[in-house]
Amino acid sequence: MANNIENNLGLQPISGLMTEHGLKPSDLVRNSTEQLTYKMVSRAVKGRRLTPSIRRKMLNALNKAAGKEYEFKDLFNY
Repeated sequence: MANNIENNLGLQPISGLMTEHGLKPSDLVRNSTEQLTYKMVSRAVKGRRLTPSIRRKMLNALNKAAGKEYEFKDLFNY
């Protein structure tokens, strides 16, 4: 039952995008309409593997907070 999927993927591009727009985790949580939590944002930035649903929440919150239209490939390198 060996699972070779890497769960810690290192700092993700979403971190740089948040810095570029002057956003903090609280900004994403506040702008989300989909019950995004601080823990989810922290895991996303640190490169923990997220479910597609959580990645979608992150994308929607960042797009709303930044006023841009990013895609998954802009936020995550996996």
